[in-house]
Amino acid sequence: MGEETLNDKINEFMIWAEENGWTITKNEDHQLHLAGSLLSRYKEIPNDYLEFLSVVKRCITPDEKTWFLCEDEYNNRSEAEFKWNEFEMLSLEAARDDELWKSEITAWWDSYLPIVMSVDGGYSFYAIDLTNDIGAIVRGYEPEFEEVEQAAHNLEEFLELIMSNSIEFQ
Repeated sequence: MGEETLNDKINEFMIWAEENGWTITKNEDHQLHLAGSLLSRYKEIPNDYLEFLSVVKRCITPDEKTWFLCEDEYNNRSEAEFKWNEFEMLSLEAARDDELWKSEITAWWDSYLPIVMSVDGGYSFYAIDLTNDIGAIVRGYEPEFEEVEQAAHNLEEFLELIMSNSIEFQ
């Protein structure tokens, strides 16, 4: 047996998700067209997540309270009422007129690309660390979205943890 590639892992995850009642749609043309505004802000999106996005078009849990952010979400073309940067916007709203706090919030989100959003039992998200432990997946939740803990060392491990129900999505 050769090394299992990330692509194998993504396919395994897609099969698992479908078998477990998720709404999962394959990106048939494998082309990725992310908005320039996203790419200019996040210049260093890890290849493994770009790979995931080029394969997965939609990925939503059975209860529809948790979803992966995919191309349509990042390009603000999805039907979800939440924008991909909803939690950053909520934090900025909370900071009101405190410009220093606002700039700290924006700087923090510059370093973390949200990849999963959840409204299950409160607002929470998973994001890719683009600065400190590059490629690691962190989890944050309300009210202090920016106080995160590491959930996985990389995307592959994150998918593993979901499939083994170590990270539980309904």
